[in-house]
Amino acid sequence: MSSRRIGLLVNPTAGKNAGARVGTTVADLLERGGAEVVDLTGLDARRAEAKARRAVRDGEVDTLVVAGGDGAVGLGVNICAETEVPLGVVAVGTGNDNARELGLPVRDVGAAVERVLHGSARAVDLGRVRSTDGSQERWYLGVLCGGFDALVNERANTMRWPRGPARYNLAIARELPTFAPIPYTLTLDGEVSHPRAMLVCVGNGRAYGGGMRVTPDADMADGLLDVLVVDEISVPELLRVFPKVFRGAHLGHPAVSVHRARSVRLDAPGVVAYADGERLYPLPVDVDVVPGAVRILI
Repeated sequence: MSSRRIGLLVNPTAGKNAGARVGTTVADLLERGGAEVVDLTGLDARRAEAKARRAVRDGEVDTLVVAGGDGAVGLGVNICAETEVPLGVVAVGTGNDNARELGLPVRDVGAAVERVLHGSARAVDLGRVRSTDGSQERWYLGVLCGGFDALVNERANTMRWPRGPARYNLAIARELPTFAPIPYTLTLDGEVSHPRAMLVCVGNGRAYGGGMRVTPDADMADGLLDVLVVDEISVPELLRVFPKVFRGAHLGHPAVSVHRARSVRLDAPGVVAYADGERLYPLPVDVDVVPGAVRILI
C-alpha cells in the first residue's frame, strides 16, 4: 500500500465542467490506495500554481497529480520541472493530446489513478520558453505554435461550442478570410532564416488541438525540438493541407518542412505564442529543449 503524500490539483472546468466531481473521485481512489491526499486546487490557475509550487518546494508532497486537460498538464510540468517530484496525470479534458501521446489513459479515471499509484516515473524532455528580455519563462510538454495555428488557438479558446477537434476546425474557418502569410525571422541553433510562412510551430511532442499531429516524428526523449514550417501557399491550398495534420500526412507537401534543433528563436509581428493550450508571450521568444526536465508517472 502506498504511503505517499500526493498533491492533487484539479481543473474544475475540465470534462464539461465536471472537474470538481472528478477531483473528488480521484481523491477517494488515491486514499483507498493508501495515499494521503493534499488538496492543492486554488480559486484560479494562478493561485493553484502558487500553492502547488510551495508544496513541492517545501517537501509537503512527494508526488503531484493534475486532473484536467492539456492546460492542467502544462500547469503540472511548470510546477514539477527540474524537481525530483514526479507528475501524475488524470486526463479528463477536451483534447488530452499530451496524455494520449504519452500512452496514458484518457477519460478513464480509475485507470489513470492506477498509473499514479503503481506506475513508474519516466524522465521526458520539456521545451523552455523565454521572452527575449529574459523576464518571463514557461515550460511546455507538447507543441508551441506561433502563426496561423496560434491565431486559431486564440480564437478557439474564446469559443464554448463545439468541443474537441470540431472547435478548431470552426476556428480555422473563421480565421482564414483575414489571414495573410507572416514574415518570420527564424533562428535554429544560431542559423538565421527569413521564411514568409503560414505557420511555424516548435514540437517537443507530436500533437495539439485535439489530435492534430503537426510534428508526427517528434520524440519527447530525444533532446531535440521538431520545428515545422509551412511556407506561403494560397488559402485554398492551406485548406487542403491543414486537415491532413490529423493523420500526420501533411509532411509530404512541398511547402512543408521540418527541422530539428536544440534552440529556437521565433520572431514575427503581431503573433502571440501558445503552448499546451496556454497563451504565452508575444513574439519574439526563445525556446530551448531541456532533456529529462520532468518525471511523469507512466
